[in-house]
Amino acid sequence: MNLADRIQHLRKTKGISQEELADQIGVSRQAVSKWESEQSTPDIEKIILLSDYFETTTDYLLKGIEPVKGAESKWNAIVFTVAGTVFNAIGLVASIMIWIERRMFYATGVGIVMMLLGTGIFLLGQIVDSTGKASAKYYFILPNVWILLFIPMSCCFNILNGLLGGYIGFFAPVPMLGNSIWTFVLYWVVYIAVCAMVDFIVHRGEQGN
Repeated sequence: MNLADRIQHLRKTKGISQEELADQIGVSRQAVSKWESEQSTPDIEKIILLSDYFETTTDYLLKGIEPVKGAESKWNAIVFTVAGTVFNAIGLVASIMIWIERRMFYATGVGIVMMLLGTGIFLLGQIVDSTGKASAKYYFILPNVWILLFIPMSCCFNILNGLLGGYIGFFAPVPMLGNSIWTFVLYWVVYIAVCAMVDFIVHRGEQGN
């Protein structure tokens, strides 16, 4: 890994764009782009600014010598991401199971509350660990968009389906069949399309950074 690779690695780890780094260092975005593509090299003043901003040493930037680490951070954003995802998944499963067993509307409330807590756990990780929050955010969104959108989209579908069918829609955490199999199929088409599109956009954004 050379100087260009190290600058790019530190920038991506911090979760900022080339333009944001340029603003912090006081150069143009093109300058940062040239540093990362090895078209030019930052002068010593910019090396010092980069080391201060990334909280590392000039030896690491110039020579790749890892700084002597003190006490390692006890908190890691990825751990919070995994915990939040597990909590959200449990909330969805619990909500569906309660609905199947009891057919009570509070099943939806149980799922939403647990998902709010799971998302809160993820957000806490974004606060306590600033270095790994970008990758943690990426890995949280990919699976959780499928989990978090399921109940709200099911409720909206059931209410709309109920209005169109002339009866009051259920606030159920799962899509109800209703009077037409085609509307039920349409729900799954829309749900899969929306979730897949969000994942695609997030993935493309990660590749572009």
